[in-house]
Amino acid sequence: MDGMKYTKSHEWVKIENGVAVIGITDYAKDQLGDVVFIELPDVGQRVVKSSQLGTVESTKTASEIYTPLTGEVIAVNDGLVDNPQWVNESPFEKGWMVKIKLSDENQLNDLLDEGAYKEFVSKEKH
Repeated sequence: MDGMKYTKSHEWVKIENGVAVIGITDYAKDQLGDVVFIELPDVGQRVVKSSQLGTVESTKTASEIYTPLTGEVIAVNDGLVDNPQWVNESPFEKGWMVKIKLSDENQLNDLLDEGAYKEFVSKEKH
């Protein structure tokens, strides 16, 4: 998706007015299978780049979600608690997980653009 950034742990980031919207990628949701439970941080929680942000459980496994950026959680997609399948159905729209007010926008430079992420995933598949 245009203008998005990605991590090697398969989270996506979209910046909207200085706020990072974060979720997991198509590749991650395909690897997980049907998502059945999501645990997310509380609004107001401070998160540090590369630290655990939450957990996703699927019919296959449980996996941690990591924050790609440092900042403060200003919104959580509460709808995912009752509708975890949104991650499978619409990972970039309804399946977003948290919004973080950034502490350091320079950290965006450490993330992958779409082309680099696709290349990373293609190597991981082999």
